[in-house]
Amino acid sequence: MNLSGIIGYPVTPFNQESGALDFEKLGLVIDKLLVSKVDAIAALGSAGEAAYLNQTEWEQVAKYTVKHVAGRVPVVIGIAELTTEQAIERAKYAHLVGADVVMVSPLSYYKLSEAEIYQHYKSISHASPLPIMIYNNPATCGVDMTPQFMLKIVAEIGNACMIKESSGDIQRMHKIFTLSNAKVPFFNGCNHLALEALNAGASGWCTAAPCLIDEQPKRLFDAVQSGKQEEAKALFYQQYSFLEFIVNTGLAAAVKTGLAFQGLPVGHPRKPLLPLTEALETQLKGLLTELNSLS
Repeated sequence: MNLSGIIGYPVTPFNQESGALDFEKLGLVIDKLLVSKVDAIAALGSAGEAAYLNQTEWEQVAKYTVKHVAGRVPVVIGIAELTTEQAIERAKYAHLVGADVVMVSPLSYYKLSEAEIYQHYKSISHASPLPIMIYNNPATCGVDMTPQFMLKIVAEIGNACMIKESSGDIQRMHKIFTLSNAKVPFFNGCNHLALEALNAGASGWCTAAPCLIDEQPKRLFDAVQSGKQEEAKALFYQQYSFLEFIVNTGLAAAVKTGLAFQGLPVGHPRKPLLPLTEALETQLKGLLTELNSLS
């Protein structure tokens, strides 16, 4: 799987009254990302509130996303489960419905050893033929994997072939690049590091930003790829305050609020998550107006 570019993350819409999944709105969110020229769709990540969905809902979102995208771009399905058994079942289901990649982050209650994490990935690889993106997201999952350890997984476990690095430490990306001799694809998962990460050799940028600011992340990626550094720098700093805002206020809440501003109401995030306060709504509206994402 040759994955690169902007990997767009849809939110999961809920009916405002019943709280049920709203698949019509999910289709519209996916379409919005595709119009924004994302190079892949990654369902069931943090922005998609995967941790707050029950098993049936998770499966329904995975299946609908693959069907709606219909091969136009690759589909990545996020998996973050406490048990290996649950992760295996979800990886099998992602393969069954036609996903292209699974993005696997080990989720920790007890502190996991490297041997336990290694076996977790190995078991998933044996159970499903899909390519595995190793996802390091210590702030959310409680597991922090070193570049050396992730590269060991890639070298020794057949389907593990790419890395998403979201620790917020740009040096991790430099390490992945140099230790692998630039042979292992890695992806930036931290919005505020997008420019540095792409210049450090990242194959792409995983972000929910195109849900609200359309092609602007893609234009940044293309500028870096074309060696247009001044243009890339200008594009990044135009987006920077917005990118920082949606992370600091919660991706699901911020993106859902922004979509409502743009005429696509997709419900509130699922409790215990709360919608943005009125003050934060005003701040977001101002940021989007500056970025010409509101008329």
